[in-house]
Amino acid sequence: MATIELRLPKMGESVAEASILSWLKKEGDRVTADEPLVEIATDKVNSEVPSPEDGILVSCRVNVGDTVQVGHVIAIIETGDGASAPAPVAASIPAAAEVAVAPSAPVAAPLGTAVVSSSDRFYSPLVKNIAKQENITQAELDSISGTGQNGRVTKEDLMGYISNRGNNAVSAPEVSAAQAPVAASVPAVEAPRVKGPTITVGPNDEIVEMDRMRRIIADHMVMSTQVSPHVTSYVEADLTNVVMWRNKVKKQFEANAKTKLTFTPIFIEAVAKAIRDFPGVNASVDGNNIIMRGDINIGMAAALPSGNLIVPVIKNADQLNLMGIAKKVNDLAERARANKLTPDEIQGGTYTLTNVGSFGNVMGTPIINQPQVAILAVGAIRKKPAVIETPQGDAIAIRHMMFLSHSYDHRIVDGALGGRFVRRVADYLEEWDVNREI
Repeated sequence: MATIELRLPKMGESVAEASILSWLKKEGDRVTADEPLVEIATDKVNSEVPSPEDGILVSCRVNVGDTVQVGHVIAIIETGDGASAPAPVAASIPAAAEVAVAPSAPVAAPLGTAVVSSSDRFYSPLVKNIAKQENITQAELDSISGTGQNGRVTKEDLMGYISNRGNNAVSAPEVSAAQAPVAASVPAVEAPRVKGPTITVGPNDEIVEMDRMRRIIADHMVMSTQVSPHVTSYVEADLTNVVMWRNKVKKQFEANAKTKLTFTPIFIEAVAKAIRDFPGVNASVDGNNIIMRGDINIGMAAALPSGNLIVPVIKNADQLNLMGIAKKVNDLAERARANKLTPDEIQGGTYTLTNVGSFGNVMGTPIINQPQVAILAVGAIRKKPAVIETPQGDAIAIRHMMFLSHSYDHRIVDGALGGRFVRRVADYLEEWDVNREI
């Protein structure tokens, strides 16, 4: 008979903490390996933490509503054939309270009266932070009608209340960079940060505070441009064969695979094949060392309804056929929009693809998703007159053309490698077999 500590797992890039939403098991319950024990929430995803082994849940070490750091012990499980449920007196509620995360864990200094969650009302870290910054009292927060799951107060609910409350949002104390909650979860950057210009707010202007996820994205993008010298190479590809083939097979593909065939899986397949040809773009930089990634895990940037971005990852994309990639793409995209991705599905990427064409853009200059060293943006597919070679000579024809923009870290990816890689992706797309079977 032995006991094991269940710790809050790592939940993706730049995520250092999570909130406890609910315990799915209670103390004394028997649990099995991989059975969900507790539901947690970050600013990116809600997910469940499973039991690592069969046994008895003898102690829940944190309470619902607590904010817990990655690696913190959240439960004790008794394992082995002799595991037995503890006597009722063994479950000590005060003990759980004693090991809860200390209030000093967040980086941000309190700006107003602290608000807390209760058994009747759960408030996310984002809502709590906004409430502090806007000097919202506990009584005020408790009076707000929530539109979220189980009546939870969302950011939109709180901002709507603030807008009707008066001008407190404008007069709220400014949050310095040192106070920002995201500072603890963003990797340190040696390069000095340039101070932004002083902004004058006009009488007709509106101040909209960034939510925590947007702050994380902003810091991550600034960090990336400071860490990596960016270079971007461009290629225009003729996608006529791809467009003709997709139009021909998409109905049959959907009937066979039970999922739609978009262009994204086709792009990901071409990228995975090109990475096998040029593995130097599938790497990371660690000081003076280059880490050559053994797996090809392609992240696909996805826009959320909130306007923020998230990058779910297709693991081992080079080992999947086109139907397998399509199923992964559609499943991840659907669950990203519904905020149902698991932490594992947004980490471990080794290369990123972003589709700026979905917004009608013909090209873009994407910023590298650290700690990767390259990212590819694909633009809108447009019909254009183009010169084609025929046995009878050159001719002008209407073709389906698309720009590919490849940004890469010039510390380890030079122009030859970066340029050849994006050219190879274009070649795979241009040489698409119009008679390819599903």
